[in-house]
Amino acid sequence: MALKHYHIRPAIIAVSLAAFFCAAPLRAQLIEDEKNTIDIVKRLNKSVVFVTNIGLVRDWYFNESKVPKGSGSGFIWDDQGRIVTNFHVIQDGVEFSVTLPNREQRPAKVVGKDEKKDIAVLQVQGDLKGLSPVKVGTSKDLEVGQKVIAIGNPFGFDHTVTTGIVSALGRQMLGVGDVTIRDMIQTDASINPGNSGGPLLNSSGELIGMNTMIVSPSGTSSGLGFAVPVDTIKKIVPELIRFGKVIRPGLPVTLLPDQYARRFGIEDKGVAIVEVQAGSEAARQDLRGINQDRRGYLYLGDVITAIDQTPVKSYDDLYTALENYKIGDIVTLTVNRDGKARRIRISLVKSD
Repeated sequence: MALKHYHIRPAIIAVSLAAFFCAAPLRAQLIEDEKNTIDIVKRLNKSVVFVTNIGLVRDWYFNESKVPKGSGSGFIWDDQGRIVTNFHVIQDGVEFSVTLPNREQRPAKVVGKDEKKDIAVLQVQGDLKGLSPVKVGTSKDLEVGQKVIAIGNPFGFDHTVTTGIVSALGRQMLGVGDVTIRDMIQTDASINPGNSGGPLLNSSGELIGMNTMIVSPSGTSSGLGFAVPVDTIKKIVPELIRFGKVIRPGLPVTLLPDQYARRFGIEDKGVAIVEVQAGSEAARQDLRGINQDRRGYLYLGDVITAIDQTPVKSYDDLYTALENYKIGDIVTLTVNRDGKARRIRISLVKSD
């Protein structure tokens, strides 16, 4: 059987090849999860800022100079120019600047700070037009396994986005104030130095936490990131804006810090009372602080071991227990003196 010969003009080949190579490449179809992430990032990039902390250094001749001390992230809280970040981002600083989403750098002042919860509020100076506050959600109904998105400025790379899941809930981590921050959100979304103070978001683009710390031998992301839950932030920030600090209930006595408990042999056994003001309710209840004899030896007075039904082994325990009360509430203290326990009722006062 004879083969047929087809004659194709060179011009037709050239046109066909040109059409093939010039055709627009087919774009891969985005899955719904990718579309969701992209949408959230586009909206929230306008709400995330870069915070720079300026500190003072002294040379051998005691001359002072200002140098960048550290940096972190933050997010726009409201249309009044208030920025929420971590306390440790602004710690020991004397001046602060905020780089807005449009890359404009503005000076900022501290409105309030709470070392115990590692939360601070800054006020941006200048024109407030165009600021886009985050949409505040809730952390009470979070589920382990749900998607989260973290936006921040790790290592100075602004508006870096990482995704992951809620790895665990209710974590307890020791904060910069040497007090345990409770109910923290654990996530495997990559968090690195510089991410601190940035928002942790759910799949609706709502704020559910503030990225705060990592656990890592190398100091970089190891899939163990922790965020202060937004329900805690919602309680703390309004007080910082109004008072500059958090007004908490406390006991009308001076208490011994945990770092000195070992010297008295009461580590993890309670909180010692250091001083009781004369004429106070505590004095009328015969509470006693640490005494000193003529030779200079110190002797324990009363050691608090419980508040109502909550055991107290350390100042951290006591501080956490008091979070469940208000100023003016009456509590029952269990105190130990010379090996004998007794219970007294006393009113909570404004903490210093």
